[in-house]
Amino acid sequence: MEILRILSTFLLFVVSASAFSWTATPFNPASIPLAVRTPYLSAWLPQGAGAALNDVWPTFWTGQIVGWAGFVKVDGKPFSFLGAPNVPGVTFTKATQKSSQFTSTQSIFVLSAGPVDLTVRFLSPVEPTDLVKQSTPFAYLAVSAVSTDGASHSVQVYTDISAEWVSGDNNLVVNWSTTTGSILTHQVQLATQSVFSEINDHTQYGSAYYSTSNTVGATFQTGADVTLRAQFVNNGVLLNTQDTNFRAISNNWPVFGLAHNLGNVGTSATAPVVFSIGHIRDPAIKYIIAGGATQSRSLYFWSQFSTPAALISSFLGDFSGALSRAQAFDTKVNTDANKISADYASIVALSIRQALGATKSPSPRTNVNTVDVIFPAWPVLLYTNPKLGRFLLEGLFRYQASGQYPNKWSVHDLGSSYPQALGHNDGRDEAMPVEESGNMIIMALSYAQKTGDNTHLSQYSALLDQWTQFLITDSLIPANQISTDDFAGSLANQTNLAIKGIVGIKAMSQIASILGDTAKSANYSSIAANYVSRWQTFATSTTGPHLTLSYGNPASWGLSYNLFADKLLKLNLFPASIYTMQTAWYKTVTQPFGVPLDTRHTYTKSDWEIWTAGIMTDTATRDIFISAVKRWASDGVSSQPLGDWYETTNGSPEGFRARPVVGGHLVGTPRRFAVFVEDPSQRVAGLQPIYTYLNTFFSSRLLQIVMLQRWDGNDADKHHPIARRISHWLPPESDGSGDVAVPVAANTGIIFAELRIEIE
Repeated sequence: MEILRILSTFLLFVVSASAFSWTATPFNPASIPLAVRTPYLSAWLPQGAGAALNDVWPTFWTGQIVGWAGFVKVDGKPFSFLGAPNVPGVTFTKATQKSSQFTSTQSIFVLSAGPVDLTVRFLSPVEPTDLVKQSTPFAYLAVSAVSTDGASHSVQVYTDISAEWVSGDNNLVVNWSTTTGSILTHQVQLATQSVFSEINDHTQYGSAYYSTSNTVGATFQTGADVTLRAQFVNNGVLLNTQDTNFRAISNNWPVFGLAHNLGNVGTSATAPVVFSIGHIRDPAIKYIIAGGATQSRSLYFWSQFSTPAALISSFLGDFSGALSRAQAFDTKVNTDANKISADYASIVALSIRQALGATKSPSPRTNVNTVDVIFPAWPVLLYTNPKLGRFLLEGLFRYQASGQYPNKWSVHDLGSSYPQALGHNDGRDEAMPVEESGNMIIMALSYAQKTGDNTHLSQYSALLDQWTQFLITDSLIPANQISTDDFAGSLANQTNLAIKGIVGIKAMSQIASILGDTAKSANYSSIAANYVSRWQTFATSTTGPHLTLSYGNPASWGLSYNLFADKLLKLNLFPASIYTMQTAWYKTVTQPFGVPLDTRHTYTKSDWEIWTAGIMTDTATRDIFISAVKRWASDGVSSQPLGDWYETTNGSPEGFRARPVVGGHLVGTPRRFAVFVEDPSQRVAGLQPIYTYLNTFFSSRLLQIVMLQRWDGNDADKHHPIARRISHWLPPESDGSGDVAVPVAANTGIIFAELRIEIE
């Protein structure tokens, strides 16, 4: 069977040689997410130029097969609908895929099995505001059927998983068990486990669970792959028996099957039969605390559930609710992102499950809480639930506040071997001094601005100030060092890195102001302003209208994506002329799949492409970046989960895959900024200047202006005549950023008003 399994993996390349025949909405990506919740529950359908759900095996995010098979019998005739199983001695037909679709939370396939259509729905819930649900390491597979010829047909459905879900080494021995009752659950795990360890990025401890409700007509079985699949193909039912010959994953490939009899299926779609797939490990992480001691930490769902069985019961029982919430979330994301463009909406939809389910860096450095991975992913956290960002920063703050990290700049990560967050007490983490210090300050202020929660700012003010002091010494003229784009190599005097450091200094001036230290705020603000003036002299090319990659190299240039932090924080630190100049320049150097990261290479990164799109001063140039990323994501060259590092000339991937940094693709989703109105002496006609101001700074569409507070202090939070009057001066398409003093008419009775302007 090993030869057959290996041969099946080559089918992907055969399929890739020809165009796919089904409808793909919004496009056909390199790999389609199936069950993506954690670094260890991450199953994908590799595509290349196109592979049906039953053309190839699902794979772990690294590319290793995770066996997941599906069959359906229609009036006694068997069809395969999931995976690429080969069953010697039996005959079956492949169902014909008619369509595929992905949203932010779901991947949905429709396949024709003779006179019956199957809808196969993979749902990986995104529940950012419910920490118990978001921390639940489970996903759904739901299958429903409908007759397409007007007649009634007898239908049975079967699925199984293999033991490949529990290890990166198929030679290791596993054991398993099946529990019955109201729910049928297969549990499989390594016979010998190694806590907190990995092989080929797979965890080496914990258990996989495959479950379904034990309804009338449900059956189960464990045993060799060919045995179970032949049993269903021949008989349409399993035997409710268990194979107790525990063995290696690849020894007669033990699989864990579940089947349902849907009965007679007519022209109304059946209620879906629902399966849950999950992987639980406990403890989840080892975390360093003061004095070099460590704690074993568990996933948050344990705060509500005491056993895996209780969690599985709740999860399966919540499918209808989970689907409803997922559809509402999908609709919101799609509506918000489509305000930018359809291409942008499709990129965002493909990014969200990956961003929230891929919480570790890939090999060879499986870092924990990498600061410069959290930073590019920050927009998805701001959009879905900023508290998730706070929790990611909390561990980094706590560790460094313990005094164990010796360097004066921010740590790069919490540990070099996920899931062991053991810190870097020797100070020998990958050094990105300006990068990580700027990132931490920017994210801390961003979270406070978004939520009004200043806890981190006050509790860790000494750390934030320490990092700012370092930035003052090394930001204007950065020493030879690496940035987040470490693969590009070390470089001195990096223009874009200097931007981050200077923004960090200005951000600290805002933090000091929030904390009531006006003198420190004024000092840091003055330094940042001085640095910007000097930076313009250093960073502007003398031979072309653009910023350089590094000072003193006028022919060089790169993506100045760190300018986006200036907009995100509403600092307005860098002059509008810089944004205008860069917008004009990038139009002249774009390649078929985007603008290169810098002049050292022709590759780029999708997160920084979209960040750069966010600072463009016209929508045409913005859309050049966005459409290039979408073109790359759908080019049919790769078969790996969405990457972020690729070649702009031909769209080939450079190596990264399935990383959370694609959360940075959400920089264009709606953000809210406050505008303060405080001068009762001037008339509404005086509002004209704000239109010019907004038009200068934001490439966005004004959504609405909402009155938040009147002079008497009552929270109106509703449309108000003053808002309608201001809207007269702010047409539907306006650009802007920042806190702006806006005069109001004396005859409105408004003494002080705070307005919320909602923009993309």
